[in-house]
Amino acid sequence: MSIRLITSLFVIAFWILQPLVSPAAQILVPMDVAQKDHLKAYGIAFWVLQKEQEVDWLLNYRGGSFAFRQAEPVEKELLARGVSYQVLSDAAYQEIISQIAHPDANMDVMKLEKVPKIAVYSPPMAEFGEDAVTLVLTYAEIPYELVFDEEVLEQKLLNFDWLHLHHEDFTGQYGRSIGRRRGRDKFLAEQQEAQRLVVKYGYDKVSQMKHGVAMRIKEFVAGGGFMFAMCSATDTYDIALAAEGVDIVDELYDGDGIDPDAQQKLDFTKTFAFHNFVISQNGYDRGFSSIDNQRWERGIDEENDFFSLFTFSAKWDPIPTMLTQNHSKTIKGFMGQTTAFKKEQVKPEVNIMGELQAANEVRYMNGTVGKGTWTFYGGHDPEAYQARGSHYPTDLSLYPNSPGYRLILNNILFPAAKKKKPKT
Repeated sequence: MSIRLITSLFVIAFWILQPLVSPAAQILVPMDVAQKDHLKAYGIAFWVLQKEQEVDWLLNYRGGSFAFRQAEPVEKELLARGVSYQVLSDAAYQEIISQIAHPDANMDVMKLEKVPKIAVYSPPMAEFGEDAVTLVLTYAEIPYELVFDEEVLEQKLLNFDWLHLHHEDFTGQYGRSIGRRRGRDKFLAEQQEAQRLVVKYGYDKVSQMKHGVAMRIKEFVAGGGFMFAMCSATDTYDIALAAEGVDIVDELYDGDGIDPDAQQKLDFTKTFAFHNFVISQNGYDRGFSSIDNQRWERGIDEENDFFSLFTFSAKWDPIPTMLTQNHSKTIKGFMGQTTAFKKEQVKPEVNIMGELQAANEVRYMNGTVGKGTWTFYGGHDPEAYQARGSHYPTDLSLYPNSPGYRLILNNILFPAAKKKKPKT
């Protein structure tokens, strides 16, 4: 057979088979155990949104995988960040979509359409490594801006879609004992800054100024914002809301005593998540109220400290489904100034997403206020059973598949699924 005939046959065969070969058109980023770096995968999804391209969040499909159009720059970025991915033909991807769309499949496709603008509420004196959210945002290469009391009181939150509350004390007691352990110089600097804002904005004392901040945050959420809080920012925030107009601060922190009727004057209708709690009136107490399930009350040691995520209907309950996407339904517990929430103190309308039944405690939950959504997550650092502090920050390159940190990043992407709303 001549070379010319062989070449002709090859060309004919190529054109006959060509219609059967579909060009690769989709990238799938699996989020099950096949993924090398779950945390950086969220950063890739954010990066694609920044390029004004849609991202499909495949809820309950392979751990909550991401998919988007194939492009050479995207593949280069995936390789540079060490994120596992697959290239699929359009036909293969449509088969996945059909599988997800089946009425009996507890899966759905959530379109991510916009880049959320992220703010982290953190004191100017805070050091990098003190907060799990800033750690994971930095590791995932997701941009954010820092704000604190002055920016909140100046209504700067209107420039953002998503707000994280650093483990702050909204009652005006400087984190109580934990505040003093930071070091006298730092503690005095926090007091001076707080007092400066008290004078600037016409408040009588720090607890009133902090309540003003809490109210501005509540307005942000009610107007359509997304708020995420961990550790002591969860319970102290609700305590501040319930104590509007009531002095609950020991004289150690503001020079005068607690209102003797403070407990009876609390208004639980004003809170996001908690009710029927009893505040601690001892200024030396590390805990703030009966909300937190204290270590000596839990009866759980580190070896048995795991909480379980709930499974929700992807087609009917998209919000909690998005917030619980994970490759593991069992999450290692971790401590904090506020570690866990006693179940009886959680309002019945709150959506519980993670709990430890053996201790009758809630670890992860969310709800709505007005047009917005909030999430509370107990504990300080998902990969440090006891907080190590800023001198020994968690190295997330050692925990690229952390299920506990994934819960934080689910919340980061959540606003991307919402249509942009006008700010008023």
